[in-house]
Parts: sequence; structure tokens; C-alpha cells
Amino acid sequence: MPLTPTDDIALDARKQATGVGAFNVVQIEHAQAIVRGAEAAGRPVILQISENTARYHGSIEPIGLASIAVARAASVPVAVHLDHAESAGLVHEAVALGFTSVMFDAAKLPYEENVAATREITEYCHSRNVWVEAELGEVGGKDGAHAPGVRTDPDEARAFVAATGVDALAVAVGSSHAMLTRDAVLDFPLITRLRDAVSVPLVLHGSSGVGDADLARAIGAGMTKVNVSTHLNKAFTQAVRIHLEAHPHVADPRKYLGPARDTVATEVARLLQVLTGGSKVRC
Repeated sequence: MPLTPTDDIALDARKQATGVGAFNVVQIEHAQAIVRGAEAAGRPVILQISENTARYHGSIEPIGLASIAVARAASVPVAVHLDHAESAGLVHEAVALGFTSVMFDAAKLPYEENVAATREITEYCHSRNVWVEAELGEVGGKDGAHAPGVRTDPDEARAFVAATGVDALAVAVGSSHAMLTRDAVLDFPLITRLRDAVSVPLVLHGSSGVGDADLARAIGAGMTKVNVSTHLNKAFTQAVRIHLEAHPHVADPRKYLGPARDTVATEVARLLQVLTGGSKVRC
């Protein structure tokens, strides 16, 4: 089916008070696995490509175009999103390639500079019908230890959304990027206050560190878009390890990347059930 606008997926999820899974693509096997999992679950999904992944591939074009092709071949709605872009140039490249949304991350800047930079990106993207996500607060884990005392203030969130015109807001409520354990402690009352403070969908970054029950509870409190990366990478890598340990002389990468892709597809389907209320996965 045609590439689906991110706002169609996210706004429908917000209206239905359910979550939408946004899963990070590192290589083409990830994109294929995520879409296969979404098809098994019968749910829409968002493919995300980060600035770090674009750097790994030398540019955003190879992995971006591959992900768009996988999305267009899907039998469920799929959007393609630029994640954690700190460069305006990269945003422009993604928009030109056909990405349906971008996350512009100016959270490291002082508040007024963050507002100005984000507003400029939003105006650029909106003129091209591209949805924009931004971050307010310190989610942590991208460049060092999580700062547990820093949370997104609801009043500041309301002012930030009004000043920038963004379409979604990633907020700091207790999760942290790149967690290898699923024991983050979320501030659920804060999530609800943030939901009531802004008119746009809320985004939970660092969701790999949040257990299933708390993911469902976070959606009930007001989260919409749920970003997952490290959790799937752990599953992918573990499947590769298991295959190579059982077949130490294998040389063909397809022999171990295939099982890893299947493992991630199964986990994506399961997580989408968690995020959308537990509907049955199609076999």
C-alpha cells in the first residue's frame, strides 16, 4: 500500500487511546522484521531511522530508500520517520527522500534556542506536509548517564508546543535511552498532566527500558507513540549468537541474519499487542 502519513497513524491511536509502535531500523533486516511483525499483528507501525544510523551507512539515502520500499510493500499502514536528528541538513534530506515525519532534537540547547530552532524546522516541514516531533526535557542515555531529577514541566510543554507548532512531543518521565534492562520507573501522574497540558500526541523515548505492564499503563496515562530500539537489537543479536554457537562454521550471513530477522518480527508482533490492548496475532 502507499506510504502512510505518520499523523494518520499517531492521531488515530491518540483518538482511540491506544499506543503506536515506533521501532528503529539499523539495517534492512530490521525494516523487514518490523513490517512482518506489524502484518502478523494486523497493526500499523512506524519505521524509524536515527541520525546515528544514517551516519553508520554513510548517508541516510541507502537505508532510507530501502525502508521506504519495505513500507510501500506492506499490507498494513507503515510510516517512515527520522529519529533524533540534530542537523537541519539531515532533516531536509529525509524530507526530500519521502519520509513522512521527522523528530528534530534540539533538547541540548537552552530553551529559547531550542524553541527557535524547532520552530524553523517545523515551518520547513509543514510547508512540505511532513509531521514534526520534538523533545522537551532530558530523556537521558544518548550521551551519558540519565539525569533522574530532570522531568518535562507541563506548563513549559504547553508553551513549547504553542511556540513551535510541533505535532508531537517527546517528554522526560523516567525512561532512558539504550537501557539493557526493563526496569525504568515512570512517573505516571506526570504523563497524565502532560497529556492534559498539550493538544498533541506524547512520545515515550527509551521504551526498551520499560516492562510490558508499565508500557500499557503509560498508554493508559496518556502516551501515544512508543519508541523501541535497544530491546529489539538485544533480541536480534541474541538470535545471531545462538545460531553461530550452534553452527560455528557457517559463513553465509543469510543463515544467521534470517533467524534474527524472524525473532525480531515475533517480538514486534508481541509488543504491538501490548501497545494496542492485546488483540490476537495472525499466524
